[in-house]
Amino acid sequence: MAFVRRFSALLFIIAIPVALLTTNIRVAVNEPRLYEYATDHYDTTATTGIERSELLQASGELRDYFNNDADTIFIRVQKDGAPISLFNPRETAHLKDVKALLQTSFRVQEAAVLFALAYIVAVFIWAGEGSMRTLAKQIVLSGLISAAVIGAVGVVAVSGFDRAFEQFHLIAFNNDFWKLNPNRDHLIQMFPEAFWENISLWVGLATLAEVGVLAGVSGLYLRLTQDSIAGYPVTDAAQA
Repeated sequence: MAFVRRFSALLFIIAIPVALLTTNIRVAVNEPRLYEYATDHYDTTATTGIERSELLQASGELRDYFNNDADTIFIRVQKDGAPISLFNPRETAHLKDVKALLQTSFRVQEAAVLFALAYIVAVFIWAGEGSMRTLAKQIVLSGLISAAVIGAVGVVAVSGFDRAFEQFHLIAFNNDFWKLNPNRDHLIQMFPEAFWENISLWVGLATLAEVGVLAGVSGLYLRLTQDSIAGYPVTDAAQA
């Protein structure tokens, strides 16, 4: 039983940053303003030759595709007054791989959030096997580990994002459909590598800030509960 408790605590410590990171990814994928940013900041109307309204409509269809059960996607837009297919077969195949990766991320997010909530309810509320100080310590430890990991990944990414981006694709995909031509392929024109560098930075910083807030509040709680009752410090056993 002691092993189960320790293992569950370890999973909880890991689940917190996983839940936050995958939630931030899910929010980003479904945030219309992010697609507007890509369209306006990288002037994709010029690189694609497609009107802004057409690109934003296509972005909405992409968001729908990432969340629905469709196996593939076909988007038609107007270019030079004529309807065209926005993505060629290679881009469509890559989008299918991207969708599978995102859907996996969504399921991981749901599992991590549910486990973290279930752990708190089962251990600290229903069974009463742990004190609030124990929970706070676990959250602080999770925050410290998360900060170290995110910081290390951030240093690697900043020092050579091109290489890190390539390695990510080599690990995440078992084909080379992701190798697109920026001179002709609309997908990479709409979302260039610089866009992914910025988004990766934003998601990383948001996750770091969130674990920092959780760890900071938990650390403050630990400090405040050191106050004594009748001259004796509050211990975990006393609060259990």
